Amino acid sequence: MSPPAPGSLSPGPEASGRDPVLALERFLPYRLNVLASLTSQALAQIYVDRFGLTIPGWRVVATLGQYRVSTARDIAAHGVMHKSTVSRAVSELEARGLVERQSNRHDRREELLALTPSGQAVYEAVVPEALAFEARLVSVLTPAEQGALAAILDTLESYARRLAPTREGTP
Repeated sequence: MSPPAPGSLSPGPEASGRDPVLALERFLPYRLNVLASLTSQALAQIYVDRFGLTIPGWRVVATLGQYRVSTARDIAAHGVMHKSTVSRAVSELEARGLVERQSNRHDRREELLALTPSGQAVYEAVVPEALAFEARLVSVLTPAEQGALAAILDTLESYARRLAPTREGTP
């Protein structure tokens, strides 16, 4: 039995008529997860080593840097994280003086979160490095491939969000 052709997304049914075989290393969801994990680990070196931020902590800082003010629920949805993960990250960031809580006049059950001036300084210091990392990562692709990749990821993410079940406390 020959292996799948290089670049194929999945091996398809066996020629012998047996049930299809799942070659994990060619299975798109697995490959996307591996790519995301490897990329996240490599990027984490920037914000862990220099700023002592965890991956969830960086996602909170990045979201608040982008949107200025947000709720933990919205950060969880934006970063595709569980609310308890966001809550722990916010507590750690607040203890370090990087995030502050504000009461929400429109919904007293929720708090609005924002970066402190120190948190904003961390965000502003990490962003150029994160963008440079992204540029290095995609530099192996031609500009046309970069555009195609962005369009494909947009399409797959949109469709995956429709496929993913939503439960209380998860994005």
